[in-house]
Amino acid sequence: MKRSDMNTLIFDWDGTLADSINNIVTAMQRAAVDVGLPARSVREVRDIIGLALPDAVAVLYPELDEPLLARRLIEAYADNYLALEREPSPLFEGVHVALEALRAQGFRLAVATGKGRRGLDRMLASHDLENYFDVTRCADETAGKPNPRMIEEILDELCVTPADACMVGDSEFDIMMGHNAGVRPVAVTYGAMTHEQLLRCRPVHCVDSFDEFHGWVLPQFRTSQMIEVQ
Repeated sequence: MKRSDMNTLIFDWDGTLADSINNIVTAMQRAAVDVGLPARSVREVRDIIGLALPDAVAVLYPELDEPLLARRLIEAYADNYLALEREPSPLFEGVHVALEALRAQGFRLAVATGKGRRGLDRMLASHDLENYFDVTRCADETAGKPNPRMIEEILDELCVTPADACMVGDSEFDIMMGHNAGVRPVAVTYGAMTHEQLLRCRPVHCVDSFDEFHGWVLPQFRTSQMIEVQ
């Protein structure tokens, strides 16, 4: 078999590793009320999870042409989210054990998230994951999803090619970013978006739990390490 290592796993955070969707939805709905805007539905808010906050606000309130009000909404969201996250959102079942196993099995691990740097660092610290990832990128450091720059910067830092990597996420923005960067996009169906929404973006694979992802990726990594004997 031709050698083609699939050795780099890039994960979204919210809705993929962390069970934080409900807090995000609640924080956005409360923030809207705080600044005098109509609260969007649960489905509408879930559909913007993964975007950088300014992009999310633009999608939720396309008629909003007051920059100061948009900024107030973002600040109100941050305040509400921090209040809800005094006890940090838990990781999904199996995530911590699987990440530890994936590292031990030789994978390089990365995070590409729509969260800001302060928010991600706080979450990593709260779950004792600061040393689990080789590199992380946040939406306030580079171009937001589905622009591929976040993944491209991760690959450059790790000195790997797109063929060596996959992007794992729960939203269409994760899958589109993976396609745009030339990596294999894998969808998880337990997060923000529905199975049907994710399938429309043509992921290479869908899983219903993190344990299922671990079971899917490990044989491929082992296979990729085989070199054809002449």
